[in-house]
Formats: sequence, structure tokens, C-alpha cells
Amino acid sequence: MESLHRVETLLPGLHHHPRTKANRNRVFRSVKVFNNPRKCQCFDLHDKLVPYKKAWTWQKRIVEEKKTLIDTNQDCPDTVILLQHSPVYTMGTGSSEDYLNFDVKDAPFDVYRTERGGEVTYHGPGQLVMYPIINLRNHEMDLHWYLRTLEEVVIRVLSSAFSIKASRLDGLTGVWVGDQKVAAIGIRVSKWITYHGLALNVTTDLTPFNSIVPCGIRDRQVGSIKGLLEDGKVGDLRLIDIAHESLLKEFSEVFKLQIEKETVSDPNILFFCVRLVSILLFCTVRISEMDAELMKSKAMELLIAQ
Repeated sequence: MESLHRVETLLPGLHHHPRTKANRNRVFRSVKVFNNPRKCQCFDLHDKLVPYKKAWTWQKRIVEEKKTLIDTNQDCPDTVILLQHSPVYTMGTGSSEDYLNFDVKDAPFDVYRTERGGEVTYHGPGQLVMYPIINLRNHEMDLHWYLRTLEEVVIRVLSSAFSIKASRLDGLTGVWVGDQKVAAIGIRVSKWITYHGLALNVTTDLTPFNSIVPCGIRDRQVGSIKGLLEDGKVGDLRLIDIAHESLLKEFSEVFKLQIEKETVSDPNILFFCVRLVSILLFCTVRISEMDAELMKSKAMELLIAQ
């Protein structure tokens, strides 16, 4: 499968964890070292607007698939989904409706209460969303480490691709440039399998954030890469492409993963592709690696053709 060097990310929301100053400053440490990087399936839908409910369903199904493999003592590859969402508001498990500046029964967009951490946030076009579905047993079984490492990915993207100096703020999850939050993180972990993820405002119209208190933080602003690059010399589509390519590259390097792009022309078959790839990857005991790759490629072609 050809390697993928593209991503887009959007936040399902902030995830707050009680932490000491020592925990907060334990920013980032290397993941476990393997002789060969672990494989990570990448479903790249960054140029599609995917309804939130559909992507949420995909994540939950993939998590259950991975938990089944683990329960039967099988390994499973990590997965990452990259996309943009149609306009939507999402809330965390304990989110308060006090942070909505509208009646939920008369909302400007759909509103979903999810099982992730954090308060309300907005997703929409121009915002890159990354949903890593990875087994932390193969990385670090530490939620603080995972959150800080997701932040590290975004900080590197902003620095390497856009020469923007970003940072963390003590006591707050996410990535900031000055007092503007450009990326938010909201996660859920089940049996050490992660889902939900991070969102990066690239060319996002920030107006819908005015209808909420983003992530429950009243005294901070929301920003975007486009807004920070004041010269306007780079078009929106190119900014998305640059951010997407850099995001996946940094994710791969920081988490020490070998990204394998799965070609999906129709998001509706995403889950079936995940199941198929999982089965084939772990049936290679009796067939050569070359045969396994050929079988996987042909099967994917058949699925996409349907």
C-alpha cells in the first residue's frame, strides 16, 4: 500500500484531567522502541465532509473490533481516520448546557452529546479532524502522556509547516498561539483503546464558535492557522493540504508508526475495509506477506467497486 503523507484534524472537544504541576510539565517522552515500527491503517477522507454521527459510529465499531482481537490474544494494527465534518456541535459526557448560547431544541446545527471528555465545541469545514484509534498497551498506558503527545504532534505541525510558535497552557488541554486556541483535544479510552481525538482549525469559519463557550473557557479566544498567517498568500485548499500532509507526518514520527494508506473512495465502506484488513493482516501465518498484500489489495478493489 502506498504511504500516506496527508492529514486533517478537528477536535471533538477538550478533555480535562486533574493534574499536578509535575504531571503538567511531564510534557512528552519517547514511546516504546520496536525493531520495526508498528503498522497504522490510515483512512484518509480529508477532502470529504463527513457527518459527525457517521464518523462517531465508525469509531465505536472499530474500537469494538480491536477489543475483540485483544480479548482473543491477537494483536491489532493501530488506526487513524482523517476527515472534515459538516457543521456540528459536540458535547462531552459531563458537558453543561450553560455553555450553549442557544436553546438546544432550536440549535443552528445538530448537537451531539458524546462519551468523550470535555465541554462543547464546534466542528465544520476547514477544520482538520484526526481520530487515532490506537492500543496504548503498545505505546504508554498513561492518559496524561497520550494527551501531551497529541499536543506535541500539533505543536510540531505549526512549527515545521507554518513557522508558528505554539505552546501549551498550564491547566488547559490543547494547543495555543498566544491566547488563541488553534487545536483542541477530546478523548475516550476503553480497555486502553483510544478514540475521538484532536481538531485543528486551519481555514475554519470561526463564527459558529460565537454561539457557544468553546470548551467551557470564557476568557480565551479561538484561532485558526489562516488567521495567524496574515499575508493571505496561500489559498484555503493549499493550506488544508499543507496542514494535512504535515499532521500525518508528525503523527507517524511522534508515535513511531508506519502509516499505511487504505484507499477508500466511499466513506460508507470504511468499517468493512477495517474488518477486512484486520482479518487479512492476522491470517499471514500460512501465506506469504506478498500474497497477503495482493489479497488485501484485490479485496479492497472489490469492496470499493460495490
